[in-house]
Amino acid sequence: MLNETHRLSLGTAALAGLYRPVSKIAVQEVLNTAWAQGIRYFDTAPHYGNGAAEGLLGDFLRDRAGWVLSTKIGRVLTPDLNPPDVVNGFHNAWPFKQHFDFTYDGIMRSVEQSYQRLGLNRIDILFVHDIGDPDAGTDTLEHRSQLLDSGVKALEELKASGDIKAVGLGVNTVEICEEMIGQFDMDLILLAGRFTLLDQSAQARLFDQLVAHGIRLVIGGVFNSGILATGPVKGAHFNYAPASEDILARVAKIETICASHDVALPAAALQYPDQSPLVASTLVATTKASSLLRNMEQFRATLPAALWDDLRVQGLIGSDA
Repeated sequence: MLNETHRLSLGTAALAGLYRPVSKIAVQEVLNTAWAQGIRYFDTAPHYGNGAAEGLLGDFLRDRAGWVLSTKIGRVLTPDLNPPDVVNGFHNAWPFKQHFDFTYDGIMRSVEQSYQRLGLNRIDILFVHDIGDPDAGTDTLEHRSQLLDSGVKALEELKASGDIKAVGLGVNTVEICEEMIGQFDMDLILLAGRFTLLDQSAQARLFDQLVAHGIRLVIGGVFNSGILATGPVKGAHFNYAPASEDILARVAKIETICASHDVALPAAALQYPDQSPLVASTLVATTKASSLLRNMEQFRATLPAALWDDLRVQGLIGSDA
């Protein structure tokens, strides 16, 4: 499903106006640049602008071939007659409300809606989105029961029929991965922020399970909400909040070692997950074509092996997976 061609991929949350408005021209520039630079795997979700990201991405891919697309289930959308200007942080959102539904019917409805918004005849990968997330309100027995008692059957049917080629989780926490691995047949886990240059909790707690069950990772959030892109500057964010003094100090140590090898911190952040054979793809997301080009250049740059050795010696990254 995902091969060497797909090691770097494009996420589309930002293109739906996450945190700030984005113009249609900027969206097209990013998508065109990604395609021209060889990116062929694109990730989206109903949550991203209440379907806006799916619509934009579908319009772009419709007359192209050779792409791989993942979207997500767990949220069902219904019309909103009085939508706010900003919805869940998205400034370019479509006029819908969303509610969580991990049941068989909810998953089937979500997939049908995604096909309609995408305007495509194929979805390759389906991720169960934000299950077991305290911040999203899904860290409940009810939501787990919905998925395991009936939702999993929908995933199995979609995959068995060939409508979907791969399924898995799209989450932000290691805990729900630990809980769900082995409870249904997964191919991939899209995990944000938990296997990065700054946070390797997934390696310590999940990698043995992933190997045992034949699951690979798609890694999002490689900059941990920005601090691995900006460095430990005043106001830097980690996990969507201002970074603590301990985090700032740790990033400063990482940045110093990177500088000693003449390596930019963001380049090391982008390349770190890709070193593991368990990582099938690393997602990047931006609203600027220039930023995407810079990310791709940094991802493709040759970095010295001694950089990783020094980071390991200082206890800043784990041993090889």
